[in-house]
Amino acid sequence: MSIDYQEAIPKRENIKLSDLIRQLRERMEFDLQPCTAESHAENKFITEADLHRPGLALAGYTDLFTYHRIQVIGNTEVDFVNSLSPAKRAEVFDKLLNFDIPVIFLTDHNKLDQSILHLADKKNIPVYQTSVETTKFMFLLRDFLEDYFALQTMLHGTMVDVYGIGILISGKSGIGKSEVALDLLERGHRLVSDDVVMLTKKSNVLLASATEMNKHFMEIRGLGIVDVMSMFGIRAIRYQKRLEVVLKLALWEDTPNINRTGLNHDHATILGTKIPLIQLPVTPGKNITVIAEVIAMNHLLKHYGYDAAEAFQKKIKAHINDKSKVHEMPKRAIEYFEGDFE
Repeated sequence: MSIDYQEAIPKRENIKLSDLIRQLRERMEFDLQPCTAESHAENKFITEADLHRPGLALAGYTDLFTYHRIQVIGNTEVDFVNSLSPAKRAEVFDKLLNFDIPVIFLTDHNKLDQSILHLADKKNIPVYQTSVETTKFMFLLRDFLEDYFALQTMLHGTMVDVYGIGILISGKSGIGKSEVALDLLERGHRLVSDDVVMLTKKSNVLLASATEMNKHFMEIRGLGIVDVMSMFGIRAIRYQKRLEVVLKLALWEDTPNINRTGLNHDHATILGTKIPLIQLPVTPGKNITVIAEVIAMNHLLKHYGYDAAEAFQKKIKAHINDKSKVHEMPKRAIEYFEGDFE
């Protein structure tokens, strides 16, 4: 089942290398030392999250060289380069640096000859050195770029963290999404975003957050704007949470097909990712807050391998298959009632 949300926000096309270097230094705390003029970074742009280690290119094969990606040179590449004669080394890099490479990162304290760095400077190719180990550097850099280039969208609803499960409460305006979230906050759960939820698709996972404008604020109709962090404290908010369940509230007359057993699993499709969907009819006296808690706990049980609906179905099938019990009256849950003096 689809769920109403705005069209995906167009992906960012690029990031200026100088901005990437600044953010890697500030946010990731990478010690990036320039080996060529840093001014080269002002005219270079990164267009994708994928990285490349130019092993084959250093060996002379450049037919499939993805030069437009960030190039990472680690211990293996440097050992190979150092095994070459000075003349061959110069020949290899003269060919390599003719490509419009956006940047070269030397990891794990590795260095290149000054003659090679001089040639890179001449070709306006930025080269940076870091002490970070190659695998760790590539993992963190790729994760940062995947987040930067990630597909995003905005959705109308309220996002909460209930027992560690990210639940998006959706439904028509005025149906009570914010009121349910407020009740959940009173019971010790946490708010991610109210009214407008930003969703980011990262590694096929949807991560939810508020916008810069509405973070930790809620609108309660009839009351107005409430500052959740000031009122309930820092424990009551989260800045990000993975979306794991969509709880769609609707009026009884608008939900003709109600799931009675839990054997039929509905899904909401958001940015191409399927998320478990529970459609809940709203009627007078129904405690949506407690049901939301049960939804979170039930999701946890399923995550750890236990599905109550399937377990109940197995019991029914076993009883039906037992021919000797077909005409028996249902038995009590216990054989004998002990005295109850409470």
